[in-house]
Amino acid sequence: MDTIRNRYPDLIRRLVREIPPEGPVTEDKVYQEGISAALPFLDTIIKDYLEEGSRIIGLEHLEALAHRAEKGESCLILMEHYSNFDLPIFHYLLRAAGPVGQRIADALVAIAGIKLSESNPAVHAFARAYTRIVIYPSRSVEIIKTKFKDPKEMYHEIRRSLSINRAAMRELNRVKASGKIVLVFPAGTRFRPWDPASKRGVREIASYVKSFDKFCLVSINGNILRINPSGDMEDDILERDRVIYKASPVHDSGEFLAAVKYDLHFRDDKKQAIADTIMDMLDAMHREVEQEMAAGRTSH
Repeated sequence: MDTIRNRYPDLIRRLVREIPPEGPVTEDKVYQEGISAALPFLDTIIKDYLEEGSRIIGLEHLEALAHRAEKGESCLILMEHYSNFDLPIFHYLLRAAGPVGQRIADALVAIAGIKLSESNPAVHAFARAYTRIVIYPSRSVEIIKTKFKDPKEMYHEIRRSLSINRAAMRELNRVKASGKIVLVFPAGTRFRPWDPASKRGVREIASYVKSFDKFCLVSINGNILRINPSGDMEDDILERDRVIYKASPVHDSGEFLAAVKYDLHFRDDKKQAIADTIMDMLDAMHREVEQEMAAGRTSH
């Protein structure tokens, strides 16, 4: 069984040596610029396991979104989440698509959970290849309440989470009007087949949609880094696969919210209803590509 740890020990050592850790995330460190020197390390792994036919369907929609971002509109990508390589492969395929794809890749700012920055030096070094705004996810805040038994420790960690998230929102407001495209995983975590709840959208995604002008949905079919139930990212299982991303046409956030308003009128939790609608749309795109792959229509 191939894992990053046992397949690429020398690569990991070199990466950690060249991309030193920044230390714990603080409110002054939530915006982290991508370090391009780390990209070749990830690209090496991706090239070894990504099968022919991997590509992005609907690149023209992402180009249209980038054009709107360059004009000053706030733009968002909402992407399915199966693997810690979802962003690296997307970024790799964008760059491989030529100047247009490179321009989109350069504009991406991912919303990333704090775990990627503080789990271990190797995972942190991988994450630093891409520009990110680090947040303390709501799921992590819930974990705090069970992890810390000492009330004082719990209090200080919750205060830290609030401080980080306030700073993250300030950075988000800054970058979304600067020509960047913010990438968010609306499920807030990777999908685990043994835990159906991991594919449910988080309530916070409604606030993102409401605060951005435009968005594209991106589904993912295929996965070269499958979750290992017991282990870090370095222990996730590498498998050769064809990975296909599909981007939707550009949605206007206001029009989207107006379109679902009637349905939401009958829901108690309107934010969750918006998140559920987004996830349903992504799932429909995923299934459509799955059917096309089965029929052999996405091979070229």
